Amino acid sequence: MKGSRKTSLWIGSIIILIIIFIPYLLYIHQSIPREIENFDTIFGVIKGGYYLRVQTYVYFFLSKFVPLVLLIIWFVTNKHWWVHALIIPMSVYLFQLIAVINDSEQYVDEVDFIYTVPITAIIFVILYFIRSKLAIYIGAVDLKKEMDENMKNPKKIG
Repeated sequence: MKGSRKTSLWIGSIIILIIIFIPYLLYIHQSIPREIENFDTIFGVIKGGYYLRVQTYVYFFLSKFVPLVLLIIWFVTNKHWWVHALIIPMSVYLFQLIAVINDSEQYVDEVDFIYTVPITAIIFVILYFIRSKLAIYIGAVDLKKEMDENMKNPKKIG
């Protein structure tokens, strides 16, 4: 029991840190010099491609990536029935992110809905599987809170 509480605390802390710090990724493009077309990193070379400058490419990439990650975290950790409605904006952001990566796209934010349907189906299956695994733990935490409340304030019979 103590081990699962400690593990839950660690996982919750990591998720909170991700939620707090991921919006700061939106400002990384400001640290990249404006004029360069190729940027060397420890992960490899980032090329501006269609966007010409790396700063513009990084801006567009992160403006699609950050909301997508936050929506995925929201979907996975949510316990309400309406959580599946988040799949539609997630699929749109994913499609736009793919369009940014594929620098041959001329119009990044113009998304045809028909292209998002197969992506939505794939995302739905993967995220629903992850969420179903986490739902057991979310339900257990709710049950524990309810049991703790009943132990503190027992209901009198008769």
